[in-house]
Amino acid sequence: MSLSQKGQATIPKELREKHGIEPGSRVRIHENEQGEIVVEPLPSLQDFRGAATTAERGTAILREEREVDEERSQRLERDD
Repeated sequence: MSLSQKGQATIPKELREKHGIEPGSRVRIHENEQGEIVVEPLPSLQDFRGAATTAERGTAILREEREVDEERSQRLERDD
């Protein structure tokens, strides 16, 4: 895969289909502990529909997202 002049890359069709990444989908790009660049599909709001039907499940989702955000913040601070 090569990058465009704007630094853009195309995710191969097989991977887009396998992971349900459609035009307009959102992805997260980050570096893991091994220094590899990771492209991670993000769930849409529609994917969350019904997921938080109980307060306990809604709290768990928020807790998971906050942990991801905290890890990202720590990585960014180390990179400065």
